Amino acid sequence: MIDFITCCDYAGTFAFAISGIRLASAKQFDWFGAYVVGFVTAVGGGTVRDILLNSTPFWMLQPSYLIVSGLALLFVIIFRKYVIRLNNTFFIFDAIGLGLFVIVGIVKTLDFGFPVWVAIVMGTITGSFGGMMRDILINEEPLIFRKDIYALACVFGGIAYSICLKLSLPPAVSQSISAVSVFAVRILAVKYHISVPVLKGEE
Repeated sequence: MIDFITCCDYAGTFAFAISGIRLASAKQFDWFGAYVVGFVTAVGGGTVRDILLNSTPFWMLQPSYLIVSGLALLFVIIFRKYVIRLNNTFFIFDAIGLGLFVIVGIVKTLDFGFPVWVAIVMGTITGSFGGMMRDILINEEPLIFRKDIYALACVFGGIAYSICLKLSLPPAVSQSISAVSVFAVRILAVKYHISVPVLKGEE
């Protein structure tokens, strides 16, 4: 039986892969190029996390992540008229993947015996670094470096998870609250144009 975290991992992989493939399609990539962008988007953050944790990157242990990314490509191909033309499709799938991957990163880091503050950092890396790699591949300024609240949403979700731990809430509840927190912060920040102040140089 697949546990909750594994379900989140696969769901996040599917959502992030779609966000990457959707942007690749806007750049007129071919199917293989779009698949590569989608796959890197989905596994990039988790790969960096696992390397820092001195663990074999998760996607190298089983082919399921390659398959899920392929299904994401197939999904975009079949429903391209709806997925590619809707401007908010990328944002929604990206926000979903962000929330799901944060809790995957946090839980795995805690399982390795690291303290909560390290887990929050790793959760942020898991959620945001795949998107950064995606933006580099499609020659865009990485979203994480813009004034949009992106990585900070991951941090907020990590803090929410740590609070849930202190309250001794059930793991599934804590993980759900954390993921929803990331998603909600990201949605609200964009909807109400909440952003981080820009660091200005000399004028």
